[in-house]
Amino acid sequence: MSAPSPPVGRPSSSGPRAAITTVGHFLPEERLTNADLEKMVDTSDEWIRTRTGITERRILRDETKATSDMAAGAAQEVLEKRGIDADDLDAIIVATVTPDMLFPATACLVQDKIGASNAWGFDLSAACSGFLFALTTGSQLIESGRYEKVLVIGADKMSSIVDYTDRTTCILFGDAAAGVLLEPHDEYGLIDAVQHVDGGHGDLLCMKGGGSLNPPTHATVDAKMHYIYQDGRPVFRHAVTAMADVCEEVMERNNLTGDDVDYLVPHQANLRIIDATAKRMGLTSEKVMINIDRYGNTTAATIPLCLYDWEDELSEGDNVVLTAFGGGFTWGASYLTWAYGE
Repeated sequence: MSAPSPPVGRPSSSGPRAAITTVGHFLPEERLTNADLEKMVDTSDEWIRTRTGITERRILRDETKATSDMAAGAAQEVLEKRGIDADDLDAIIVATVTPDMLFPATACLVQDKIGASNAWGFDLSAACSGFLFALTTGSQLIESGRYEKVLVIGADKMSSIVDYTDRTTCILFGDAAAGVLLEPHDEYGLIDAVQHVDGGHGDLLCMKGGGSLNPPTHATVDAKMHYIYQDGRPVFRHAVTAMADVCEEVMERNNLTGDDVDYLVPHQANLRIIDATAKRMGLTSEKVMINIDRYGNTTAATIPLCLYDWEDELSEGDNVVLTAFGGGFTWGASYLTWAYGE
């Protein structure tokens, strides 16, 4: 790890930072491979791999299970690894675009399922940037000094809103949940974060039906308005530029070079977008967390799922940059120092 120049973000003298102290996850057992999709739509394993980097994705096939069940599974692993009780939690934030229902919030359902009787919570909807935005929000709760343990979860059952006759979207998404525990730390934790939204492009990546604009009717169902819609080419162009730009912005704000960054944790939407972002940051492939080949795009779960997979590789004090781009448009980047490890 290289020691960067002092960051221009919040000075450590202003109080404790919010540090990630534990990571947990939940993955459905069933795998949906590219070979499986070849039998469902007009596509091929070669076409999917070369354009996205995806080989397989996990699917929560059980119709009696929903996003809250995956989120609760991730939460339970966090509690077990940290060695604390659910009653020790102060707040639960669930980032998702596939809540069990419009209300109550999925965070309320998770609170009940894990028995976190002392916690309050809420959902945050920012599509693929959801975990990144929730991490900033949870960190501010810690930094306020009023909370000691905040659970931040990214969870999405994307299979519930994917049209498996639409080859442009069904190849991309999978189901998963992953989360982190935030606690106060005098030295390590979230240092800086930059978030953006641009609602002017919201129609390029959205779900048109189900809300107050287009409530469910026979007509909206027949028109497939309750499935995810994506205009792939402009979304790709915006994502490539936005993720690279915002990472560069965070690095400049904190006097970081590519040599200073130990790991990039990018949203796992497309391998070409990830490669372009890493190149702009001056990072070698060894510094980039990638698991899109195994899980596809799990929306709000991708970043914490990467942290889970790379947890054993991270060391105390490592400089880590997280970045995401999603529907809204939403995008951002965060810079943190890792709080534990070898």
